[in-house]
Amino acid sequence: MAAKQTAKKETAAKKTAKKPAAKQTAKKETATKKPAAKQPAKKVAAKPVAKPTAKKEATKPAPKKAAKETVKPAAKKVAAKSVEKEKPAESKPAATKPTPPKLNKDSSSIEYKLRLLYDLQIIDSRIDKIRTIRGELPLEVQDLEDEIVGLTTRVEKAASELNELKESVTAKEKAIAEAKALIKKYEQQQNKVRNNREFDSLTKEIEFQNLEIELAEKHIKEYKYDISNKTAVLEESTGRLEEKQKDLDTKKAELDEIVKETEKEEEILLKKSAEASKDVDSRLLTAYHRIRSSSKNGLAVVPIERGASGGSFIKIPPQKQLDVAARKKVIVDEHSGKILVDEELANEESERINTLISKLIK
Repeated sequence: MAAKQTAKKETAAKKTAKKPAAKQTAKKETATKKPAAKQPAKKVAAKPVAKPTAKKEATKPAPKKAAKETVKPAAKKVAAKSVEKEKPAESKPAATKPTPPKLNKDSSSIEYKLRLLYDLQIIDSRIDKIRTIRGELPLEVQDLEDEIVGLTTRVEKAASELNELKESVTAKEKAIAEAKALIKKYEQQQNKVRNNREFDSLTKEIEFQNLEIELAEKHIKEYKYDISNKTAVLEESTGRLEEKQKDLDTKKAELDEIVKETEKEEEILLKKSAEASKDVDSRLLTAYHRIRSSSKNGLAVVPIERGASGGSFIKIPPQKQLDVAARKKVIVDEHSGKILVDEELANEESERINTLISKLIK
């Protein structure tokens, strides 16, 4: 029993000991809870003061980022604008007329020889153009001059023949007069003859002189007939000669007016053609003149246009076009027989030569 009582007392003591401990723990928890509740209140009170500083501190780096982010698109826009500005600047030289390229004076290169040959072709083509502007007037003038020369020679010949016929007529008339004088002489001698032999010889002489007179008269008639014909021919020839001379004068006046307009340009072109001919290789020059003489339009060197040689409709194979553009050798078109150059070279040289000639003419 005593043990039971002691056990009860211990359990009661334990319970009592537990209660204050629980109370203490509860008190501790409440104590801890109270300051935790108070702290948020304090924090709430402190928030209006602390928050702006925190926000300022937080917002300080933010504008930098935003600035960086804004700078990048702005830089991109500026770069895009600069590129757009640069593009028209690059395209401006294409719009303006480019300066003609200078001739690369490397006499050993095929390109240099082709350029010289095409320069000669451009100059000769311009000379041909000037001559075609004149039309057929030079040919007409030349024909008239040749015809006038022929008529003058014909008139001179007819006049000389007419003079010869007149001289022959006078000579025959003299012969007739001499024959008549001899007949009179022989008749007088017949009266003084001593024998028949002398008489017969004198009668024969008289007969002979009569025959000479008849023959001379016949020749005189023929000569007079020829004289009448020659005089008619002479009059006709002189009339035609006068008409042709008038036509020649009018044609020459027209031709002189046309020549005055293009005389200066033609002189310059002829001089430049002679200079260009000296620079061209002798073999190429002989081939050029041979092709040019056989061509109707006077073209010996032609560019490739639309895949065919100039003035021809027969297509050139692509490989040959590439060989022509390479300018490593002189290539002749097998269909037209003309020397080929690429279009770029033709444009460069035509621009260079035309500007040079225009400066010289001015």
